Parts: sequence; structure tokens; C-alpha cells
Amino acid sequence: MSAQHPASAEIIDLYERHAASYNVDRGRSLFERGWLDRFRAEVTLSASVLDLGCGSGEPIARYLIEQGHDVTGVDSAPSLIRICAERFPERTWIVADMRRLDLGARFGGILAWDSFFHLTAEDQRAMFAVFRAHAAPGAALMFTSGPAHGEAIGSYHGEPLYHASLDPQEYAALLDAHGFEIVAHVVEDAACGGHTVWLARQGHQGNTQT
Repeated sequence: MSAQHPASAEIIDLYERHAASYNVDRGRSLFERGWLDRFRAEVTLSASVLDLGCGSGEPIARYLIEQGHDVTGVDSAPSLIRICAERFPERTWIVADMRRLDLGARFGGILAWDSFFHLTAEDQRAMFAVFRAHAAPGAALMFTSGPAHGEAIGSYHGEPLYHASLDPQEYAALLDAHGFEIVAHVVEDAACGGHTVWLARQGHQGNTQT
């Protein structure tokens, strides 16, 4: 296995250092709304939602909260979680690494928007067991990925920002193996800022061992 780019180990520290800037830079334009509404259509009106990599809680968590969902947000950057807790003190905000998450709870929806793709390929493969462990029967799962297998190094405030993706066929196989059925998948959706999006629903037992 080839060595990972060194930036893959710096994601948590990068977001922690730049939390205040990220809170401003993220903007409040909800270009993801179309996909969030498709996600919401797969769950009950008041379903609990686990937001993995919730950032500063805006605009995505805010939108879900305003639509009546009980949101639990998880992020590895303590400063971002503090912003969320100040912004929405009535919700649950947890400092944790999604790769080792074990909340002992299940949710009607699981979202990993622009967060899951910062993990290495190996860590992404392992995340599907985490998704399954936190998914209530019939839960919706939505995440963004790259369009094809590989690594991509972007930049944030002059520092390298790591992204990785599996091959689409591997994502499909991992979803199926962990009991998720694909509802929708669009590569580089022009209506959503070029995001590659996966929407799935927990619908069968899967064929992996927990």
C-alpha cells in the first residue's frame, strides 16, 4: 500500500487552528438544500440526525434544526464544537473523531457532508461499520465523496487540505455489504457546486460481521 500524503494526518489540527476563519468562510448560502430535502424525504419529519463533521453548525445543522430535527453534531475540532454549542445550546454537540465514534445510539438520519472525504481510503472503508452501528432501521445516510479513486490536495489558508476517494463501485459495494440501499448518486452535481453525492437508506442486514 502506498504511503499517504502527510496532509492526511493534519486535518484535525488544521480545522482547529482555523476554526474562527472557517466559521466565516463557510458562508450561509444553502446550496445543498436540494440534497438535504431529498435526505429529509427518506426519514420521518422529526427524525434524529447525526451530523458527522458538523463544523460550526451553519448552514446545514441550522437548516435541519429549523425543519424540526433533533440534531447531534460531531466534530474533531473543539473550537468548532464550542461555536455550535453557543449557537444552538439546546442540541447535543460532541468533540470526537468520527473514525472511533461509538455513541451507543441510533439515528434516523446520518450525514457526512464535506467531512468524510477528508479521511484516507482505509479510514473511509472502516467508516461504513460506524455508519451501520449508528443507523436506526430504515435510516437515511448521505455523504459526499470524490468522483473517482484517488487523493486530491487542496489548500486552506495556505495549508494543504487533504481529500481522498474510493472508486464508485467500491462505495456501492460497501453500502450494500453494510445493509444500505442506494437511493441516489450524482457525480459532480452541477446544481450543487460540483459535489459528488451519495444518498442511501438502511434496508437490509448486510453481509459483514460487526
